[in-house]
Amino acid sequence: MIYPLCDHLSSSTWTLWKMQNLDSLQMFKVDLRRQQISQIVEEVQRVVHHLTTEISLQDLRFQAVPYSDTYNGNIKVLAPCQFLVTVPVKGLVGYREAREQRWRYYTLRGTRLPCPLQDPEGLRQWLEAEQFMKSQWQWHEADVNIEGDIVPAKVLQVFRKLVENAIGTCHLSGKVSMLTQLSAVWVAVETSTCQVELELVPTVEIPTVWPEKARWPPCLKRWPSRQRVECIKSFGFALLACSNYHWQQSFLQAEQVLLDQLDEDGGCRRKCFQALRQMKEDVWCPGKRPVITSHHLQV
Repeated sequence: MIYPLCDHLSSSTWTLWKMQNLDSLQMFKVDLRRQQISQIVEEVQRVVHHLTTEISLQDLRFQAVPYSDTYNGNIKVLAPCQFLVTVPVKGLVGYREAREQRWRYYTLRGTRLPCPLQDPEGLRQWLEAEQFMKSQWQWHEADVNIEGDIVPAKVLQVFRKLVENAIGTCHLSGKVSMLTQLSAVWVAVETSTCQVELELVPTVEIPTVWPEKARWPPCLKRWPSRQRVECIKSFGFALLACSNYHWQQSFLQAEQVLLDQLDEDGGCRRKCFQALRQMKEDVWCPGKRPVITSHHLQV
């Protein structure tokens, strides 16, 4: 009767040892990833700051992405070799929701359509210059504006040309190259460890306002608390130029604040997220452009 008991204890001890070692291995991988990503971000943000500073000198509608010694809210790591970089625009102040619906019959080339364009779905929207209490006259120019709408595809056309010029002006041709096969503005940056692909997205930052379309959090949710929800919503949202006619609503800053306070109720959501992210990068979606990004797991 003793031997089965010994075998059982031995098995339990072995299982516990394996779990502890798996946990240690997971934390080692998380720490190693953090160190590697930190080094890559450090190199990338120097390049991005250099490029966008030159772009802001060429066109006053775009701001330079600031350099930060700590966390840089304009750089989002989607995968170890794929980053999203939001480039703030300026000259648009005092946003308000559009109250009247109107039909759009234009195309990007300026021709008229016999039937109106499809209305935006999900967290997408039109953006009119008149939705801002103050707007620079440049946002009313034909290079970005059609019939009063600030059109993301037109903004991307202007921005792409600025990026191309800035790469040459900053003498970064040996380090940065445009990826021309994509409709969005993508560049490849050579770092000391790998090549990183960046999507540079012109972004309208709208602080303190929460859009009507974003119904968050769902009803009957105990987490986060009502006070935390109000705090998160106070960070506002942003509009990303990443499609032809409609701007994409984004909540990167609010999501980051929520992520930083993920386990304030004593849960283990962060550890679960880190484990899933590691599995995604090691097994499910390895490579430069994964179908599932860290942002998908986060939200």
